[in-house]
Amino acid sequence: MEKAALISVYNKDGIVTFAKFLKNKGFKIISTGLTAKLLNSNGIETIKVEDYTASKEMLDGRVKTLHPKVHGGILFKRDNPEHKSTVEDLGILDIRVVVVNLYPFEDVALKTDNEDELIENIDIGGPTLLRAAAKNFKDVLVVCDPDDYEWIMENFDSIDKKKRKEFALKVFSKTSYYDSIITAKLFNTNSFKEKGVAIKIKQKLRYGENPHQKAYFGYNPLMKGIANLEQLNGKELSYNNILDIDVAYRMMLDFDKTTCAIIKHNTPCGVAQSNNQTEAYLNALACDPVSAFGGIIGINEKLNKDVAKLITERFFEVVVAFEFEKEALELLKTKKNLRVIRVPRVNIEFTEVRSVLGGYLVQESDAKSDFDFETVSEVKPTKNQINDLRFAFKVSKYAKSNSIVYAKDKKTLAIGAGQTSRIDSVKFASQRAKDLNINLNGCVMASDGFFPFRDSVDFAKEIGVKAIAEPGGSIRDKEVIEAANQYGIALIFIHTRHFRH
Repeated sequence: MEKAALISVYNKDGIVTFAKFLKNKGFKIISTGLTAKLLNSNGIETIKVEDYTASKEMLDGRVKTLHPKVHGGILFKRDNPEHKSTVEDLGILDIRVVVVNLYPFEDVALKTDNEDELIENIDIGGPTLLRAAAKNFKDVLVVCDPDDYEWIMENFDSIDKKKRKEFALKVFSKTSYYDSIITAKLFNTNSFKEKGVAIKIKQKLRYGENPHQKAYFGYNPLMKGIANLEQLNGKELSYNNILDIDVAYRMMLDFDKTTCAIIKHNTPCGVAQSNNQTEAYLNALACDPVSAFGGIIGINEKLNKDVAKLITERFFEVVVAFEFEKEALELLKTKKNLRVIRVPRVNIEFTEVRSVLGGYLVQESDAKSDFDFETVSEVKPTKNQINDLRFAFKVSKYAKSNSIVYAKDKKTLAIGAGQTSRIDSVKFASQRAKDLNINLNGCVMASDGFFPFRDSVDFAKEIGVKAIAEPGGSIRDKEVIEAANQYGIALIFIHTRHFRH
């Protein structure tokens, strides 16, 4: 039985050289359409699929390789006498190599929303050929990536079953990704029982959260966001850097006025708003300069030279902004290890996918930033207090639960986050302010979740809190309101919770 290689590629880079190699190895070449035309024009004798199958291409090329003589030659078991007899009787060639790459649906999806154009770029025959060859990897070498041609030519005679299996698994990974991109573009919904997640590996990272863990940076190319960052200076980004940049980036997008956020270990340790960028930076830093050491700075506008100068006077891992003044960038580049990152403005509404052991959690992103509140205390908050409460409550959204934020004049004075009880966060933040000689008297307090007991309000009174924002919804809300009234503290319910685990 004569051996053959089937070649049908959209991306024709390197295919002439590869086809010549296979021809010299004694393979008959079966090919389709433009691929066959290219190979023949380069002196490579090619059998057109329509001549091999005695079935012309039809439906504008939508059907050409979907034929028993093609798939029979790929799928028959070489060690099964009945299979061999069947293909021999039907004059089917032994297709031992399948070289296919797909219509560029992803490239088209990035350029257009025209449904007809998108549908025409959904490959049908290609994935079918690849999956058939991958299924029968014990007898068939399947090649879906032009980058593999050179390695295959150098090692062809020593390719064993184990290596063919690797190429087969690469196919299933690629076709799975291909289908996920189609679903994400054309059927953007979370209602399906089964859902593919389109993840394209951008780069391998030095390591994960710890040096013994392998890690990669993956992204969905149809979504704009952190994968579109531009690194303008500094060392390679780490896994932990990207996690922290993500928090800074979300805050930059969520706050409208000039805001500086300093992130450490995936939670803010200082945030401030101001009409003056330098003041915003200095106020954010003043909240907790100790924790800010080695942190991530996010500024939601073009970073200026004055702030850049101040940043270079301390140790930070990363600076993130939407843009940088030329002189600012030059100053930042004097710190050769400082990672300087430019990010685009994007929509913060997206689907979040998080892995758990043996499963995944899928949810909408917490893009809600409404501040529709109900005053539940006898004392009404002042206009300035409302502005500070709005600011503090938004900061609490990005600190790890249970989060407490003390703020005044649109700057955080202390942040308590990641504690296992609400009162512990209240006390932790207060003690942190005390350690740094920060006066909390007259400040406001915001909580990402409701108060389960009145103890947080009792403690707030002791340190001079004048107004509190919390979601409400506890079975003890009445006791909490009574405590606020007892102390003359303004209390508002937002009726929206912002846990961040």
